[in-house]
Amino acid sequence: MPITLDVNLGKDVKIFHPDLVNLYGCEIGAETKIGAFVEIQKSVKIGSRCKISSHTFICEGVTIEDEVFIGHGVMFINDPEPRATSTGKLQTPDDWTVVPTTIQKGASLGSGAVILCGVCIGQRAIIGAGAVVTHDVAADAVVAGVPARFLRHVHEA
Repeated sequence: MPITLDVNLGKDVKIFHPDLVNLYGCEIGAETKIGAFVEIQKSVKIGSRCKISSHTFICEGVTIEDEVFIGHGVMFINDPEPRATSTGKLQTPDDWTVVPTTIQKGASLGSGAVILCGVCIGQRAIIGAGAVVTHDVAADAVVAGVPARFLRHVHEA
């Protein structure tokens, strides 16, 4: 699995197992750490001082701001109605439109979370392990479940 020449790595990015990741056409900010078996697709932008844990898939259309934690096995989706074919022929990039997703500064996504396209996860929000995020999450909110539901604010006991 490659790290292609069109990947823009910031200063002091740490990729723990460069031979076990698939990075292409993306931008990774300074001091970010990336675990094994991570795929980051073209046009993805990841900020500085993030941690991307192993077995995570970050697809085209995702923007991750600074200081975000992504747990193990987090999956992003960029198409609300995926199909292999269109009128009996394999689809091409011309047959669909990427729906953008944003993870704002300081958010934390628990292991196994699935983030549907078109959502914005607010600053410092916490997404519980295994949650399926189908709607925007407010800043400082803690959400969990399938689908993810509001539990409390970060500062609440």
